[in-house]
Amino acid sequence: MQSRRTGGIGRRVEGGTARLIAAVLACASGLAMAAGAERVRPPDSIAERVAACVACHGNEGRATAEGYFPRIAGKPAGYLFNQLANFRDGRRRNASMNYLVANLPDAYLQEIAVYFAAQNPPYPPPQAAQAAPAVIERGRVLTERGDGSKLPACAACHGSALTGVAPAIPGLLGLPRDYLNAQLGAWRNGDRRAHAPDCMGEIARRLSEADLGAVTAYLSTQAPAAHAAPAVQAPAPLPLRCGGLEALSVKAEAVPAKAEVPARAEALPAKAAAVPAKAAAVPAKAAAVPAKAAAVPAKAAP
Repeated sequence: MQSRRTGGIGRRVEGGTARLIAAVLACASGLAMAAGAERVRPPDSIAERVAACVACHGNEGRATAEGYFPRIAGKPAGYLFNQLANFRDGRRRNASMNYLVANLPDAYLQEIAVYFAAQNPPYPPPQAAQAAPAVIERGRVLTERGDGSKLPACAACHGSALTGVAPAIPGLLGLPRDYLNAQLGAWRNGDRRAHAPDCMGEIARRLSEADLGAVTAYLSTQAPAAHAAPAVQAPAPLPLRCGGLEALSVKAEAVPAKAEVPARAEALPAKAAAVPAKAAAVPAKAAAVPAKAAAVPAKAAP
């Protein structure tokens, strides 16, 4: 009887030992697999972190066929930084963009801006004309020469080639007319703002309905030169004060040109990597230029 009990205890001990050994081996195997996964993890680079951006803005920020997502590749770094800060701080509205940058510090925004400013993929062909020749010609005149004392030329700020001016004035070419209409409409109705004095808000409010449509019709049909890049400086002193430029000069003293991202900083939220087209587009109020402000008069239609 005693030997049978002892044998039972022995078998239980042996079984328990076997299970313990199996557990230890499984744990060791799991650790080895985890270590292997750690070795093949992709590098924690800024290119990996901005994967959420290219879901809407296209590879390298070159834009996509969706008309409300602008090209961000090659834009001046200061301009991109200002826009990211505007989305974060509520001066500019887009649900997806507001969510993406809500908790990002200036240093991280600066690194994102520097990354996309350095990209220079080819531009797509310009859009086909969507307005009558007379309307497009009016847009050319306003873009190149302005309208007397009432309205400065677009080229006076955005450069004679309309490719922008470093460090913070964007180019106007390679953008769909829908996007241009949406942004000018957003400035007119207050859905898009910049630091005061908001020069673009002032200019958008000075544009008549017909002239707004003429300018966007002209710009959307113009092809930038190959390897277009922002000008080093504007051709002349700017015709208006722009708060965004002044705010950037102050920020530049505190934010280095190549900012370090904290080692434990999280990548852009994965949830935003694939944003449905309708959800990611410019909000309804900002995306659609006000009925009176956006439409080109019927007589100006092609």
